[in-house]
Amino acid sequence: MSILSQCAGGSVLAEPVPHQSDVDWSPFANDLFGSLTEPQREVWESPERFKLLCSGRRFGKTYLCLARLVAWAIENPGSLCWYLTQNYKSAKQIAWRQLRAMVPGEVFVKKNESELSVELANGSIIALKGAENADSLRGVSLSALIIDEAAYVKQEAWEMVLRPALSDQGGPAWFITTPAGLNWFHDLWEQAQDQTDWRTFSYTTIQGGNVPEEEIEAARRTLDERTFRQEYLASFETLAGRVYPDFSDENISEDIKDTGGEIYWGTDFNVGIMAGVLASRVGDTMHIWDELAVKQSNTDEVCQMLKERFPNRRIVAYPDPTGSARKTSSAGRTDHDIIRRYGFQCISPKAPWAVKDKINATNWMIRTADGHLRMFIHPRCKHTIKALKNVCFKEGADDYVIDKSAGIEHWTDGLGYLVLGAFNPLYQQAGKPTGIRIY
Repeated sequence: MSILSQCAGGSVLAEPVPHQSDVDWSPFANDLFGSLTEPQREVWESPERFKLLCSGRRFGKTYLCLARLVAWAIENPGSLCWYLTQNYKSAKQIAWRQLRAMVPGEVFVKKNESELSVELANGSIIALKGAENADSLRGVSLSALIIDEAAYVKQEAWEMVLRPALSDQGGPAWFITTPAGLNWFHDLWEQAQDQTDWRTFSYTTIQGGNVPEEEIEAARRTLDERTFRQEYLASFETLAGRVYPDFSDENISEDIKDTGGEIYWGTDFNVGIMAGVLASRVGDTMHIWDELAVKQSNTDEVCQMLKERFPNRRIVAYPDPTGSARKTSSAGRTDHDIIRRYGFQCISPKAPWAVKDKINATNWMIRTADGHLRMFIHPRCKHTIKALKNVCFKEGADDYVIDKSAGIEHWTDGLGYLVLGAFNPLYQQAGKPTGIRIY
């Protein structure tokens, strides 16, 4: 019996079909197991049918998933094994390339590029699937299933479609992911503690053994505490309470002032009030020395006000990206058009920022995981300070949904556009403002 059979308990997941192969696969199969790290082997070797692995970034989750699926397919002729992730695009860009590189050509009978599936010489099929349309996954009998990035897959896909697909063959299922707050995967994790034939595994990035410690320390310097704990320490972080929990009096200073150079203007467009912040770059820090709170106004009036107040200054606007389409004047000009008409530079992404990215980037500026502060604000910015201290996540939400009932989030929205456009660490690392429209 091979090491793979021993690890799988020697169970046959499907009846063999009449395919033949002259290839001796046992050395290759054993090499798959031998290529794993010790934590990966621990997950592989455990006998439970259902396994949940919550790990930090770069643990090697996808490689482990695909290696295990190939092993199942080899050891159980005629089996149908699925790898599922949050969408088809991720499956194709990441997993498909790894799968083709992992298995030598003589093991394959067919490769279907459009369906992301391979058939082995023993009749087994490995297929990569996206979970964005769960109904399209119905009607199959699965021998084995792995759900990669399970925390980002909808609960209904597992409960209504995938779990029943495993029932007639009694096949195994693995859930492998980085955490994403206290969502359904966290609930499943808690339930698994008291169930037989279920087991949970948790590893940090450093325990995975694939990332140098100095790289992890670099991440600690460029991420806020909550994000670092979630992404690298595999911690289930709640989204309840304050959106910006690390903002404190340490970020507020009377010494903050207009440096006299280029003005950064982060703004949110609203019908009732034009909200925004005015800031300067000082080294790698942002100094917010004033704010805008103009009631019953519009983009044209605010631009006129800024032009009169700073007649000879260069102003760079970081506005709400939706302002490139919304028309706010009878002349049919968009908010971005109006900003440019006053001679201000307008920097905005081609598509709206993800709320998650805006929040995480702002928290990174407030305080990094290693305690470094990059954002300072003058006490005169009362609306912005109030928002940073009081904006909360909507109760019961698990996907970065902000409670807007108090109507104070406009200033942190404007601040978030500025942070992402001018201070985003991802763009700093890339060396260019990738995906940003500059005009």
